[in-house]
Amino acid sequence: MTIDLRSDTVTKPSPQMLEAMINAPVGDDVYGEDPTVAELELKAATLFNKEAAVFCPSGTMTNQIAIKCHTQQGDEVICESNSHIYHYEGAGISFHSGAQARLIEGDRGRLKASQIEEHINPDYDWMAHTALVSLENTVNRAGGSYYGLKDIEAIKLVCDQKKLPMHLDGARIFNALVETDYTAGDIGKQFDSVSICLSKGLGAPVGSLLLGSKEFIKKARRVRKVMGGGMRQAGILAAAGIYALNHNTKRLKEDHARAKELESILKQVGYVKNVMPVDTNIVIFNLTDQYTAASFDETLKPFGIKISAFGKQTVRLVTHLDFTDDMLDKVVDVLKNKI
Repeated sequence: MTIDLRSDTVTKPSPQMLEAMINAPVGDDVYGEDPTVAELELKAATLFNKEAAVFCPSGTMTNQIAIKCHTQQGDEVICESNSHIYHYEGAGISFHSGAQARLIEGDRGRLKASQIEEHINPDYDWMAHTALVSLENTVNRAGGSYYGLKDIEAIKLVCDQKKLPMHLDGARIFNALVETDYTAGDIGKQFDSVSICLSKGLGAPVGSLLLGSKEFIKKARRVRKVMGGGMRQAGILAAAGIYALNHNTKRLKEDHARAKELESILKQVGYVKNVMPVDTNIVIFNLTDQYTAASFDETLKPFGIKISAFGKQTVRLVTHLDFTDDMLDKVVDVLKNKI
């Protein structure tokens, strides 16, 4: 038995999801003729209280399209120092948009309104134009931490006052939604654009959506085409996304519970120096000098356990719908008794 905890992107479609994919009516989406894609886009936009959506192959693409649509060359994007858009999207902010990132160190990946206000540049010729604020929820590099709605609302107030658009990298927004008292609609009201991922905790094989106003999404579709993201009979993939939204959101709490159990075990073993607080489905911990992340990975391989080296002494585990209770029991036994 292989137990893959490297990421929640490793999930495979369930038989029920595959059946939905096989039976999906399709058309050419570049011509706007795929009914299943249209259904998915409408469903997601309505869920988040937005006017429209566009279906893309990846969250990196939806984020980068949004940044491109919100900015011009020479602009600056405010984001937290751990942001995915900065660390893991191939320098896309500069490559696609000719903009730069203004990095701010927050609290476990989360920014405060006062921090953002402090870093908005004055309107001087010699300073980059602050054009966009981007938040991530949940925060990957911060162990799946999430924002409270009041903190987002406070940031929104500052951005409205400064006439700054807000983008949400919501790759794991549903992990936040099941742990908080706010809804997808509440989130949609706060942001000018929202990126949501279907291929992480929700278990679809491919796909993300960018949500916004009709005018914004019309522009986004043109940018998607330029980036090579126009798909043809994409309804086969969209059907998986519809199934994921209908069936795989509430069950995310199961992933969170398993992550909390892993956190508890890791706090008890001598080779772990510390564990980042676990809020959702991501477990990040630092090893003592007994292991490097690379050697720890090699130690677990004979047991069929795959992990992600997240730094020289740092390891990330991510729980997901293909990680079962039986697998959890085996991982717990290995961590406690076998290494």
